[in-house]
Amino acid sequence: MKHLHHHSLLLLSCIPLLLCAVVPVATGGRREAQALLKWKATLAGGRESLSSWSLAVNSTSPCNWMFVICNSAGDVIKLLISEASLNGTLAGLDFSAFPHLEVLDMESNDLYGSIPEGIGNLTSLTSLRIMYDPHLTGEIPRNIGKLKQLVELQLQSLGLNGAIPPEIGNLTSLEELSLGGNSLTGSIPPTIGNMTELHVMDLGQNHLDGELPSTLSHLVKLKSLSVSNNQLEGHITTQLGDKSNLVWIDISGNNFSGTFPQSICTGALQNFLARRNGFANLHLHDLNFQNCTSLEVLDFAANNILGDLSECFPSNFSFPDIQVLALSSNNITGTIPMLLCNATLLTILDLSNNALYGDLPDCLWDLPTIVFMDLSSNSLSGVVPFSRSSNSTLQSLHLANNHFKGSFPAIIKKCDHLITLDLGNNYFTGIVGIDLSCNSISQMIPEGLTTLRGLKYLNLSRNNLSGDIPKDIGNLALLESLDLSSNKLKGEIPPSFADLKSITTLNLSHNGLSGRIPTGRQLQTLDPSTYSNNPGLCGFPLKECADATSSQTEMSQDDDREALLLYCFGVAGFIFGFWLSWGIVFCNETWRCALYQYVDNMQEKVAKIAAYRCSRPRP
Repeated sequence: MKHLHHHSLLLLSCIPLLLCAVVPVATGGRREAQALLKWKATLAGGRESLSSWSLAVNSTSPCNWMFVICNSAGDVIKLLISEASLNGTLAGLDFSAFPHLEVLDMESNDLYGSIPEGIGNLTSLTSLRIMYDPHLTGEIPRNIGKLKQLVELQLQSLGLNGAIPPEIGNLTSLEELSLGGNSLTGSIPPTIGNMTELHVMDLGQNHLDGELPSTLSHLVKLKSLSVSNNQLEGHITTQLGDKSNLVWIDISGNNFSGTFPQSICTGALQNFLARRNGFANLHLHDLNFQNCTSLEVLDFAANNILGDLSECFPSNFSFPDIQVLALSSNNITGTIPMLLCNATLLTILDLSNNALYGDLPDCLWDLPTIVFMDLSSNSLSGVVPFSRSSNSTLQSLHLANNHFKGSFPAIIKKCDHLITLDLGNNYFTGIVGIDLSCNSISQMIPEGLTTLRGLKYLNLSRNNLSGDIPKDIGNLALLESLDLSSNKLKGEIPPSFADLKSITTLNLSHNGLSGRIPTGRQLQTLDPSTYSNNPGLCGFPLKECADATSSQTEMSQDDDREALLLYCFGVAGFIFGFWLSWGIVFCNETWRCALYQYVDNMQEKVAKIAAYRCSRPRP
């Protein structure tokens, strides 16, 4: 008994300790819940998505609320409020009520105002993501430098302005920094070099100026760097240095100049985008791409770079993984090297607006994954080569503004998925044939087709084309074959069809066309099946149209005939009845007296009615 009493005393002595452990959790949960409810009350939108934010009976915990995640102790550790249609500011949210919060994620709401300095109270935060709310403006709060535990900071596609605060350099644990898509100004602070753990840095789509800080070379773990579409300038040799871990570099849309680091490709660089800069008078051999064997995307368009294209493709050239090669709008000369055909993963090739010359390599058409090819605005010549293999991937081909000659490129027939074709301003001869049948082409037939006055064959059948047939279709005076069948075309057949003097094959069947078929010498010779399964069409060679005007005229004439006959019969009947009646009356004195009496009575009634109407007051 004494032993049991001893244990009871021990248990009772532990109760205050247990209460001390429980009370802070309950108090903390209640404070977090009250902070969220107070913030909810300031929001004009999001009431439906936050409907679970209410205190239940005998409960002060927000852990069962939507967008809220707690740990086992009942502390709120994550707020994941994305696409909740929140309409309001962050000013009403007491950040100090969340000492255990690790993740704050707010994406695609309708927040406005600025990011409060109080966000620096979230000292346990490891991930801060506020994105895609363009009405959230103001400067990046300086107190953000207090978030020493941050690993991920994404304030992307907002309306932030002002300079990047130097305090951001205090985030020495940061691995990802994304401030792109804002309106930030000023230079990049040198303190950014303190983030030696940084793997990803995106400062693109802002208004930053000045040079890249030399401290950028301290970021030896950096894998992805984007400063695109700013007003940055200067050389990048020192800043980029030996970045053996760099996989992605995007410096496009700036004013960078000078040369490139000799060791830019010592590592595993896969994407290098530098279009629209000021690398004028930079020679291709200065780019030092001979060691970039892992490149997948190389874009140096619009830089006025000089040199022969062969300098980019030496005899030992090997870009086995290259998918995008864009060197357009430079001053590059020379011929297109056969070695380019070794890039069997190439998807986009853009060498337009240069000074290239010579013939096209036959093997270009054999690239198995090519989708977009633009060789326009050069001095290329010769005949466009033909390939026996079918190119099932090419969708966009631009060869305009060159010196190509010969017949219309037969290779086009092999491009089953071609969507865009530009061959203008060359010296092609012969007939043109376009066959885009059996695809999924939708919307209306482009008006531009009617400007191809040399077109002889056009097949757009078995697609999803809708709308009207272009009214200027008659401009295609040389057109011999036109197939628009099995689409969703509607409206009338344009009268200009009668101008298609050379047409011998026409198929407009299986559409929703209506109205009268135009008359024309060639059109009258076509088979009726040309127009079949268009319930609204009429006229030769189909059934004749019902003319509304002639129908009305015929109906009017019929009515006139009926009225005339009725009148004639009426007059004849009246004359016969009149003489018959008068004959009887004059032969019988009694009837004659009765008739006179009837007429007198009728006259008296008419007189009385007239007198009554005249005596009534006018309204």
